[in-house]
Amino acid sequence: MTQGPLTTEAGAPVADNQNSETAGVGGPVLVQDQALLEKLAHFNRERIPERIVHARGGAAYGTFTLTRDVSKWTRAKFLSEVGKQTETFLRMSTVAGNLGSADAVRDPRGFALKFYTEEGNYDLVGNNTPVFFIKDASKFPDFIHTQKRDPYTGSQEADNMWDFWGMSPESTHQVLWLFGDRGIPASFRHMNGYSSHTYQWNNEAGEIFWVKYHFKTDQGIRNLTVEDAVEVAGRDTDSHQRDLRLSIERGEFPSWTVQVQIMPEAEAAHYRFNPFDMTKVWPHADYPPIEIGKLELDRNPDNVFAEVEQSIFSPAHFVAGIGPSPDKMLQGRLFAYADAHRYRVGVNADLLPVNRPHATDARTYGRDGSLYDGRHGGAKNYEPNSFGGPVQTDRPLWSPTTVGGYTGNHEALAHAEDNDFVQAGDLYRLMPDDAKDRLVTNLATAISGVSAERDDIVDRAVGNFAHADGDLGRRLELAVKELRGRHN
Repeated sequence: MTQGPLTTEAGAPVADNQNSETAGVGGPVLVQDQALLEKLAHFNRERIPERIVHARGGAAYGTFTLTRDVSKWTRAKFLSEVGKQTETFLRMSTVAGNLGSADAVRDPRGFALKFYTEEGNYDLVGNNTPVFFIKDASKFPDFIHTQKRDPYTGSQEADNMWDFWGMSPESTHQVLWLFGDRGIPASFRHMNGYSSHTYQWNNEAGEIFWVKYHFKTDQGIRNLTVEDAVEVAGRDTDSHQRDLRLSIERGEFPSWTVQVQIMPEAEAAHYRFNPFDMTKVWPHADYPPIEIGKLELDRNPDNVFAEVEQSIFSPAHFVAGIGPSPDKMLQGRLFAYADAHRYRVGVNADLLPVNRPHATDARTYGRDGSLYDGRHGGAKNYEPNSFGGPVQTDRPLWSPTTVGGYTGNHEALAHAEDNDFVQAGDLYRLMPDDAKDRLVTNLATAISGVSAERDDIVDRAVGNFAHADGDLGRRLELAVKELRGRHN
């Protein structure tokens, strides 16, 4: 901020910022004190609506460096040359908590990454888990409602969560991730990030490849036990955000090794399960992760509200060479994320410094609305025009894919090994014995919170885990009965 006299928002000098203007000493405050009214009115509006999900988060700027030639798979310019660097902005967050909630809680973590490329911004929206609770965006509002405050009690309710999860077997895989050791990361720096979704890469020849991204923390995976998390959250609700900021201030720049799994287009249709199902991972034995780069964070935001709270991320922000897949969760988010920010921040949120392209200029015919800064001057606001305005390229960002059949509310086409429980069981059987013990304890503690008269909710929840693995089901059933005080 420049030096000089304090002014109003219109630039008029403020004579006294310590005392309101009154009708005489000790008299009532006057409406004509416009400096006071402006100050109070602005203060009342300092908070924009918080995100419905991912409200609580921290962020930093950094750099992505390409370390492998990937041009045979994608024509994206920021991925065109080994050693090429691209400025980034990474926001990490809890999912269910409100803006004032604690960081050290059991919850998935958002991992939203913005690449400021020379072809415009590319946003990659993911989590710290490779899977998700549901596979179709039509269920997303219902799912989130179960994680938020009940409309009657005003609290998060175990009845709601386990009722939904029990009646949605597809969630079993992600619930095991959530209640396992990685359910409470020690910090943002000590967790992985995943695209979770499948995306399209396309090369100069127009060939299509399906891709999943993995960001493997170079700091190593570190998690908190339930007991540790209670202590940390009680001592410092900002633990994750503070850790990220201080590490960068110390010059200890967190980094992640970036990998991709790549599936040729033709293999998707006949793969043993639906490769676009967000509740499943691609086994590494089938599609080994390929290291392609390094992500490092090295600069903190100057202003949390301007850069972290007003930052927006949309999976619909693609660049040439990258596009969507038929993933039904992704398809819904292509609309929902951008629309949420139009409501929350404003229709011109993309013009804010943290959101606008840094390595190129945005050239659109969009005008007016909240936050519009008049940057287009007197330029025409329609297309086509004969006044030298921007024109289309006639080359789509991604390659076309074949579709067919009748319109309708279709379930995804079943593949030979589509199943809601196989990968959840595989995950459980991969865990060492002590991790299995903690998982059973965490699940039983949570499920036992269901209302005493709703055994049906408990039975469905436990039944899903029994379908995943018989041992898990038996152990969980006994643990829940013990905690609920009903011994057989």
